[in-house]
Amino acid sequence: MLVVVTIIALFAALVAPRMLHKTDDARRALARAQINSFMTALGAYKLDTGTFPTTDQGLQALRVRPENVPQWAGPYLPQDIPLDPWQRPFLYKYPGEHGDEPDVVCLGADGQAGGEGINADILSWTNK
Repeated sequence: MLVVVTIIALFAALVAPRMLHKTDDARRALARAQINSFMTALGAYKLDTGTFPTTDQGLQALRVRPENVPQWAGPYLPQDIPLDPWQRPFLYKYPGEHGDEPDVVCLGADGQAGGEGINADILSWTNK
């Protein structure tokens, strides 16, 4: 019986980290896909209105008409703005600091700027 328990424990010790790594990879891929979806919707918003939403208007402007934007023809996304895969809001800034488009950021697993691996930020300007 002890041998069986030992084998199961060894199997769990070998498989669990691999499964957790796959989960982390899936979360990062989902965050990249969500940012790509936001950027596509932001492009449609700009075509209609002539500009991107301000930082204060944020991504919510893709779902709800901001004040003083009569050309708004949304909603530009089919559902409410999702949280990132770690259940935190995406960060939005326009004008952005990395070109003519807005900056959209997911702060990774740790929710802090910077980081490596699963904690690395997922950034709209490097997400293409």
